[in-house]
Amino acid sequence: MPVLQIIPDRTALARLGLNVSDLQAVVGASFGGANAGTIFEGDRQFDVVVRLPETLRRDIDAIGRLRIPLPERAGEMRGFVPLQEVAKVELSIGANQISRENGKRRVVVTTNVRGRDLGSFVSELQSRIGEEVDVPAGYWVEYGGTFEQLISGAQRLALVVPVALLMIIGLLYALFRSARDALVVFSGVPLAMTGGVAALLIRDLPLSISAGVGFIALSGVAVLNGVVMLTFIRSLRDQGLGIDEAIREGALARLRPVLMTALVASLGFIPMAFNVGAGAEVQRPLATVVIGGIISSTALTLFVLPALYRLVQRRRRDEREIGIVLATGEAAH
Repeated sequence: MPVLQIIPDRTALARLGLNVSDLQAVVGASFGGANAGTIFEGDRQFDVVVRLPETLRRDIDAIGRLRIPLPERAGEMRGFVPLQEVAKVELSIGANQISRENGKRRVVVTTNVRGRDLGSFVSELQSRIGEEVDVPAGYWVEYGGTFEQLISGAQRLALVVPVALLMIIGLLYALFRSARDALVVFSGVPLAMTGGVAALLIRDLPLSISAGVGFIALSGVAVLNGVVMLTFIRSLRDQGLGIDEAIREGALARLRPVLMTALVASLGFIPMAFNVGAGAEVQRPLATVVIGGIISSTALTLFVLPALYRLVQRRRRDEREIGIVLATGEAAH
């Protein structure tokens, strides 16, 4: 905004025997006002402030004609000198506001990022500023706003995701009482995450905080389908069916429940996945991760999980047979 600047001419002031404070006193009284006395009305009192009227305070020529009293010499006044002879009076463009933080000046540069993710934009910005910008001594650059929230959210997510996965493994072990069966069901989580990442790549969406939350939700859905499948297979084996027959019957009988769970979860996220209104930057990555991950986790539950369970059970049976043979050999010896 336009700023009135009065720059003292120190050489002219010294030649006339004036100080900068003499000039500042006159200018301060003219613009800010000076206390000239007090008016009493009963028990109330009011200060009398003298300053230039508004019209003169906006007139550069009138300001230049302000009279600065010269110092006395031998007890006699030497007169006055116009302000424009001992200072430069001009209008210039200056800052309309000076912000401070922790006692230091702060200049904020704001920008809205469109067409790319915020993390890669700030990374490129940091590298280019470090390479191309010569920051003077006493200056530094900080990155805040939404990027600061992104960093704090990523740090929290780095703690929440491992805790959530460990809790899922613990609950699976408490359900099956078998570490192998728990890991067989938990194997649906990596493949589900693979589908979520592939969906993000196909739609060219960034791996944001909302996408990370989608991975957590996706892990629960993937494990749920595996629990439905494996619980039924284990119940058939408890009824006396062989492992191959139990797996075949379990996969066929649980086809509809697994598909129903996958369809309900995925169809519910379709409107969010194609949202273009307010909040779309949060909803689209989350919904895309869930839909893509459910597709891949459903394929795992229907095809890979039964085969993986059969492989684990066969290996367990081979280990038992080896143990029996060894035990029998020791007894014979």
